[in-house]
Amino acid sequence: MLSTVGSSSAQVSRQWGLAIADPAAHGAPRRSNSCLRGAWVLALCWGVGLSAALPAGAKIDSAFELPTVSLQALPQEARETHRLILSGGPFPYDKDGTAFGNRERLLPGKPRGYYREYTVDTPKAKNRGARRIVCGGEPPVRPEVCYYTADHYASFARIAP
Repeated sequence: MLSTVGSSSAQVSRQWGLAIADPAAHGAPRRSNSCLRGAWVLALCWGVGLSAALPAGAKIDSAFELPTVSLQALPQEARETHRLILSGGPFPYDKDGTAFGNRERLLPGKPRGYYREYTVDTPKAKNRGARRIVCGGEPPVRPEVCYYTADHYASFARIAP
């Protein structure tokens, strides 16, 4: 047997646990959309935080939903690293040219060894810093694609030729 609450059109079946269509009709306080607004604020803040790590002029690469950035929009140190990549080195750090594992899975999935990482000098950094260029393809001096990260692999932008 179904029991109903109230005489309005917003009747509820307690047996099936249906929600009340109009809580105010039954004395319940109305909720504001603050939770929804809060979600939008978080999404907006996350988007702003992500875009702050990307160079100015970055666009979205629709093939893998990554932003793209022209080589000229990158910092001078990144342009110099890119030049070293195309010329085959020599590189200032031992780790340069080693396999990049893509553990974060932010780049398109490829076999192990497809991607290689290179350090982009960061002025005033006491270590290698957070900036890198990751290139994929063979041979290393003619990569199929390169990506720039200013935040140690938290986000990437595809470098447009």
